[in-house]
This record gives sequence, structure tokens and C-alpha cells, in this order.
Amino acid sequence: MTTYVFSADPDHLDRARVHAWLAEESYWAKGRPREKQESAIDHSLNFGMYVADDSGDPTTQVAYARVVTDHTTFAWLADVFVDTAHRGHGLGKELIKNVLAALEPMDLRRILLKTNDAHGLYAQYDFAPLESPESWMVRGAQ
Repeated sequence: MTTYVFSADPDHLDRARVHAWLAEESYWAKGRPREKQESAIDHSLNFGMYVADDSGDPTTQVAYARVVTDHTTFAWLADVFVDTAHRGHGLGKELIKNVLAALEPMDLRRILLKTNDAHGLYAQYDFAPLESPESWMVRGAQ
């Protein structure tokens, strides 16, 4: 049985793998250039799920999420991805649970995300549709 471990250590990130997942397999970042992904990683909090070795240390990355935040009032959860070969093992749940635990000490007022799927997953962690979407505005791609 495969054992998985969570890490918020950016040194554990497999940047090439993360870029491939997002640029080639995701619906929201398809075609994202590598330099844009590198910049996004460098300016965000990054989290991953990894296959653990016998001592419990992270080895192969199997999931990713990043958070853009001011560390005080607001965060945007983005680029959540679980490798297709490792789906169905609860990794999405474990990833989100650990990301939210890492953000908890910040006592953020609001954490947002945009998703076209997995609403059931996020609802388990108290994410809900915006009560007043008409009061939100966006500049740029929608």
C-alpha cells in the first residue's frame, strides 16, 4: 500500500511536474508558459502531496495546490491538481485539509477559489457559492 505525505516545503516541489500537470492536463491553465508557472510558484505559498519513502519523507509529488495571500485577511486557493494515476485515494481531501490547517494561524477573513468541478470536495471544508456574486467584479479573463 502506498503511503502519502503532505508538505509545505517549497524545496520538495517538482516544478517540472507541476507545470506539466497544469499546462497540459488542467482546464484552467492549459498552455500556461513555464516562466509564468515559475513566477506563480515563487510568489505563492505552495503545497504538495507526495509518495512517502520508508522513513516517511516525501519522494514523488502526486498533488499540488498553491495559495496567493496577504497572510492577514485574504487568500485565493488556486491550481489544485491531483495526478490522474493517484486519484481515488483521498488525496484531494488530504491536500485541502492540510492547506487549510496551514492557513488557520493567519486567521483569514476570506478564502476564495474558482472551480468548474469538485464542488462537493470543497463543500466538505465549508466553501460555498458567493452569497452576492453581483457585488464582485473582475478585470481580465473570466
